[in-house]
Amino acid sequence: MTEPMTFAHSPCPNDTFVFHAWTEGILADAPDVRLELADIDVTNGLAERGEFDVLKVSYGVLPHILGDYALLPCGGALGHGCGPLVLAAEPGEPAALAGSTVAVPSTTSTAYLLFRLWAADAIPGGVGKIVVLPFHEIMPAVRDGVVDAGLVIHEARFTYGRYGLHRMADMGEEWEKRTGLPIPLGAIVARRSLGEPLLRRLTHTVRASVRAAWDDPEASRAHVLKHAQEMEPDVVDQHIDLYVNGFTADLGGEGLHAVRTLLDRSAALGLLPRVAADALDITLDL
Repeated sequence: MTEPMTFAHSPCPNDTFVFHAWTEGILADAPDVRLELADIDVTNGLAERGEFDVLKVSYGVLPHILGDYALLPCGGALGHGCGPLVLAAEPGEPAALAGSTVAVPSTTSTAYLLFRLWAADAIPGGVGKIVVLPFHEIMPAVRDGVVDAGLVIHEARFTYGRYGLHRMADMGEEWEKRTGLPIPLGAIVARRSLGEPLLRRLTHTVRASVRAAWDDPEASRAHVLKHAQEMEPDVVDQHIDLYVNGFTADLGGEGLHAVRTLLDRSAALGLLPRVAADALDITLDL
């Protein structure tokens, strides 16, 4: 008996919504799968160590794993108006962050890359110190004065007002203003060693799972809420509406261009190693 394929993605509503049909065995003819739920910083590390067959990772980790993993053209998170936010306890201009302490959820995340690209222009002299905190600790740390500002993602877009915090900048708005492109956040990757026939099958499976989620949103409701980390149902719905879109079903030429632009600009600042021009070509072939 063939072992199930191993798959790791986050417990965030967009991922549990999109992959429910596949991971719960609802799709006919889909590869058997064993799922592990883990925060994105953990899945990035799993990919860097080559420990799973399929993973949801930050686009920012791609240059470190493309030798072993191929980028699938679906299942990821890109979009408009969905970027990370920089929050502070008091209103202020970005230049006020010069020499400050900023909490981030990860230094391997796309959010961090977007922050660094923005800060290179917006904060003369740069920030003073970056500290990594678990996502759920960042807003309380900003509120309580433990750090001067925080970089937040996902549902924090909808909840930061509850902490009395102020939006200093929207990394997505800044990215779109500079590039006119969607914001690349999370990617689905699969081992190249699985071979092209199985990579094609995986692509079809992921797309079928996305379509199944759209066709019957209520089918995954209990599953999504179970893993939503105490999010209120209305926040869960907003989260899904924002992060699950046409790019989830098909990265397409525009999405791929956005990914290349992010990687190229990050490499130009020395934030990432440069990626060869053909390193993402598998995306076009599947």
